[in-house]
Amino acid sequence: MKITDRTYNKAEVVVFRSTKAKFGGLSNMAGGYSLRVNDIIIPSAEALYQACRYPLFPSYQQEIIEQNSPMTAKMISRKYLKYTRQDWEVVKYSIMYWVLKVKLSQNFNEFSKVIEATQSKPIVELSNKDKDWAAIEIDKNTLVGKNALGRLLMQLREEYVFNNNSIECVQPLDIFGFLLYGSQIETVCNPAFEFEKDLLFDLDFA
Repeated sequence: MKITDRTYNKAEVVVFRSTKAKFGGLSNMAGGYSLRVNDIIIPSAEALYQACRYPLFPSYQQEIIEQNSPMTAKMISRKYLKYTRQDWEVVKYSIMYWVLKVKLSQNFNEFSKVIEATQSKPIVELSNKDKDWAAIEIDKNTLVGKNALGRLLMQLREEYVFNNNSIECVQPLDIFGFLLYGSQIETVCNPAFEFEKDLLFDLDFA
């Protein structure tokens, strides 16, 4: 996935930055969107994304995931950057999109409402210095950056939210070493689908 810089007119986009603002739920730093992968409860999308940096180091993953604060999870991750998987720059956008799909799958009602409220406007994460995941303000009207997170959210919006296409399950990525705590990451399903599947299984054998 190749993402290059884009320029945005600030008046024509939905901007998110603070998790407490109207569109704060779009941020990976937003609370209230816990995830479950391989039966492991993960407090935030940010923690899951950062843990995916270190598939060969379960102890680093655990230290990141144990943090209740997404920002703290990110700071812990920075201690171990030299141990980042070697192909990170190649796979990081795919991993982030997988994380976003897991977040939507397991928090569909809440997360889809935030995404739907953006209507059809471009979604831009605003940052002071990050031109990779976000965009920075060049002047009071202009934002410039790759805005990778915003563009992945727009892809999620088109693929699922606008089509009323709830995600029952999210398949693991087909990349080498997609591991959590030393085990291959399995298909992730939303809790309601898991409950319905188990109920149907029980009825079949009643």
